[in-house]
Amino acid sequence: MAATPLFRRIDVAPAYQKVADAIEREIINGRIKPGEPIGTEQQLVEQFGVNRSTVREGIRVLEEGGLIRRDSSRRLQACLPRYNKLATRLSRALILHEVTFRELFEASMTLEVASVEGAVERATDENIRELADNLARSAEVVGNPAVLAELDAEFHVLMAKASQNRVLQLAREPAAQLFFPTTEMIVGGVPEGGARLVEAHRHLLEAIKRRDKAAGVLWTRRHLQDWRRGFEKIASLDRSVEHTYMEHAYAARQ
Repeated sequence: MAATPLFRRIDVAPAYQKVADAIEREIINGRIKPGEPIGTEQQLVEQFGVNRSTVREGIRVLEEGGLIRRDSSRRLQACLPRYNKLATRLSRALILHEVTFRELFEASMTLEVASVEGAVERATDENIRELADNLARSAEVVGNPAVLAELDAEFHVLMAKASQNRVLQLAREPAAQLFFPTTEMIVGGVPEGGARLVEAHRHLLEAIKRRDKAAGVLWTRRHLQDWRRGFEKIASLDRSVEHTYMEHAYAARQ
């Protein structure tokens, strides 16, 4: 009887992925700065010792991830990764790991509290104007779940921006993108959901204006607990994100 192997076979990444990974490492660690050239396709072919189609596929991966772009002359340049591109990649990873909404809720409680604490300390007048404008637009569309959900997502992005902490902005986005569709589901299914959402945002804005950290944390926790209560009326927190959305989509078609 053959012994059970101790190790799994090693998955060898395709050549184009190795090209993309090598360039990405140079950009992420700062050896290639945003705006600097990464070389022509022919130069990359010679440096990596691969064919042109392999280089082109690696470049495509990096362009989709927002790490490189072509200038007006079609030359390749490094650029800062866009938040939404990074978040989309990480959001997909969360789905593949079958994370539950309970896990998202718990992680978001930490990240959103940190965001409001930073916003209370460091929000500029411009940040406050942006939040106030969002709040005014939200108050006008309380009865429109789809639009209100978009504005809710925007409010939390603006609050993270007001924290002046780019790590927080990046860290909260993957979970936020998975939370976003649930807001429309809750507001559409809970009659008082929209009004309570806008009221929470109003208190958060006032806390930021007054530099009142305790009030900001209090209303962030209340806001997320409201989300939790609303969500539990339509689904289980312990179901995976993917299964919950699939069930909701199926029910909506019936």
